[in-house]
Amino acid sequence: MTNTMNDGRQADIERRRARVASAIDTARRDGTPLTVSAIAGAAGVDRTFLYRHRDLLEALHTAAHELATPTGTGPTVTRASLQADLANATARLAALVHQLEERLSKALGEETWRTSGMGAPIGVAELISRITQLEQRNVELTRALDERQGELDASRAANRDLTRALNQRG
Repeated sequence: MTNTMNDGRQADIERRRARVASAIDTARRDGTPLTVSAIAGAAGVDRTFLYRHRDLLEALHTAAHELATPTGTGPTVTRASLQADLANATARLAALVHQLEERLSKALGEETWRTSGMGAPIGVAELISRITQLEQRNVELTRALDERQGELDASRAANRDLTRALNQRG
């Protein structure tokens, strides 16, 4: 009787194993989730059944990692290829975030510097250049004025001398 019970139990285990394998194949074809809970529910077994049978659990994980396209006409999409795409997208996003942070930091720094009163207003270089030009022009005009003033003083002195000479003659 013990052999009959063992044989019956073994046959039950084999039927459940077959249902789990069938559920994995069906889920792979249909694109349904390949999780322990989903497969156990579809096969009508307890989740612990999958954990007790490591080969079934490994087959489930292998199927979950190798997602084939349902039509078979396109390129095969695997978990590894999706992870690589995600890693690339994450790297591009990180670079873009870094670039935007740099630009924001620079803009905020300039704005803070300007509004704090410690920084120079916009166009300071142009204003300093214009001030230098005007100072140079002022020096040139002052020198020209001094020359003209000297000429005027000399003309006045010559005019006084001529007027005195005329008055003494006459």
